Amino acid sequence: MAPCIDTCRTTGKALLSQDDDSRFHYINLFPPGNLYPGRISRSPITTSLFQDNRVDVWDKMLEEAKSDVDQEPILSTYYYSSITSHPSLASALANILSVKLSTLTLPSTTLFELFISVLQETPEIIESTKQDLLAAKERDPACLSYVHCFLSFKGFLACQAHRIAHELWTQDRKILALLIQNRVSEAFAVDIHPGAKIGRGILLDHATGVVIGETAVVGDNVSILHGVTLGGTGKQCGDRHPKIGDGVLIGAGTCVLGNIKIGEGAKVGSGSVVLKEVPPHTTAVGNPARLIGGKENPKMLDKIPGLSMDQTSYLTEWSDYVI
Repeated sequence: MAPCIDTCRTTGKALLSQDDDSRFHYINLFPPGNLYPGRISRSPITTSLFQDNRVDVWDKMLEEAKSDVDQEPILSTYYYSSITSHPSLASALANILSVKLSTLTLPSTTLFELFISVLQETPEIIESTKQDLLAAKERDPACLSYVHCFLSFKGFLACQAHRIAHELWTQDRKILALLIQNRVSEAFAVDIHPGAKIGRGILLDHATGVVIGETAVVGDNVSILHGVTLGGTGKQCGDRHPKIGDGVLIGAGTCVLGNIKIGEGAKVGSGSVVLKEVPPHTTAVGNPARLIGGKENPKMLDKIPGLSMDQTSYLTEWSDYVI
């Protein structure tokens, strides 16, 4: 997944006041008694672990941060301001978003206060954030850790900023919501209208060029690659954007246009243009998109593509595929 790199800045009341020239030393941040010996396990964590409350993603992030700074002390100030100085995942998320979306005339302190107030009033956003972190860790082999995703994956960050913007949209604070949409588009090259409804366990892989329209609905455990458009078909108003079911995988460069439904567990091949409904657990590919196996007897998928991330198995059934 393409990273989004930014310089380290501190913001918000959760952080300690510092002079511009001040530096935090590794030994002060992580004294010997608090160090975690060796590097922590990077093995995937299943969704059931979170459901059983046996793993807390914030605790894991703190462990990972300490391990990373143990290996690379040069990161101590960056990790302190971004993660370890914060009392909660909500505070850290408000901080990282405010830093990355701020401008000279829209300071990070102002954004932090806005973001943290929304997150504190709407705790379900943080629950969705945890599921999105889990999705990236399990489905993206390039994801080293939760901290890696949290700090560097612009698809993840864009999705969390959208969750805040969507809450503001539902509160009829539309000017602020649209402002966040604009800054996310400029900073991350991801354009999600704040009116769009997005579920949990979302992976926006690479994410560059993703566009999601105002009345679109995206279910849970959906994986969307770069260059995907969930758009309208013209200038009509009203409910005009796609509805994406749970567990769907949409390949890179795909356009899904109009108020159509992509059924749960369906897969859309890269570069497709989808103009009609795709039944659940089927594969659509091409321009215009057609069902693998034909409309009358489409080949049914036995796995959830949004979780498996299998993008090429349909090629064996595509009779005219030639190299």
